[in-house]
Amino acid sequence: MDDGQIIDLYWARSETALTETASKYNNYCHAIAYSILHNHEDSEECVNDTYMRAWDAIPPQRPNCLSAFLGKITRNLSLNRYEKYNAKKRGSGQIPLALDELQDCIPATDSVEQTIEESALIDIFNLFLSSLPTDTRKVFMRRYWYFSSIKEIAKEYRFSESKVKMMLLRARNELKEILEKEGVTL
Repeated sequence: MDDGQIIDLYWARSETALTETASKYNNYCHAIAYSILHNHEDSEECVNDTYMRAWDAIPPQRPNCLSAFLGKITRNLSLNRYEKYNAKKRGSGQIPLALDELQDCIPATDSVEQTIEESALIDIFNLFLSSLPTDTRKVFMRRYWYFSSIKEIAKEYRFSESKVKMMLLRARNELKEILEKEGVTL
């Protein structure tokens, strides 16, 4: 079943929407949750919560891309659970480490609200991502969206760990430069 048909089921308030969503996106959502939580039971709970959040959000929302919509919900739920448990052991320390790496590229919350609308910041970030070479974009997203370790990324893409670190450093520097050029206060 395609995404449009699944979304139509949500709009019709058919419980079949949940089973179709689980059938199509369970592995995807579980991979996102597991990359953050490193625990199958907690990941499964986040995935189930994702379906309930989708049920509550559709309608009134009608997502353009169901996979991204579900991925964002799963990621946010997983990060909230990670934060709630405050268990550095579970994420193998990757979440704080990845966020520390991005610290110089993340705009300050209060100044961003004063200087640029959120949608403009999203546009800048999307342009930045689209400007990256494919391999660099994949590595960047694996590290900062899925919170994969340097070692996992290197193994998956068959790069050395030092190459992955260098790719990420250059991408962060480029992002920082673009944000500063656009007047975003870091």
